[in-house]
Amino acid sequence: MQRIDEQNKNWKFNAGDLEERKYWRQYRTAYEECLSATSTRHAPWYVVPADRKDDTQLIIASIVVKALKDMKLHYPQSTAQRRKELLALRRSLMR
Repeated sequence: MQRIDEQNKNWKFNAGDLEERKYWRQYRTAYEECLSATSTRHAPWYVVPADRKDDTQLIIASIVVKALKDMKLHYPQSTAQRRKELLALRRSLMR
């Protein structure tokens, strides 16, 4: 109703949406089945509110930060052999 009542949202209203409303239950069921079938512990789906962009972006950023922390990423460890190679390369650059 906001799309009709609020002038700045009139552009969002489409008469075709009225016909599509008949299928809302089917859309909802398909949506839930899709999430249930594809969301896993390893690759979960997240449903976040999209009506306030600042909040949406904060929630998504928090999810990404947590996922990165859970990955326990680190730089690869150098070996003694690699260190020797790098020192040799350094010496050649200094010439």
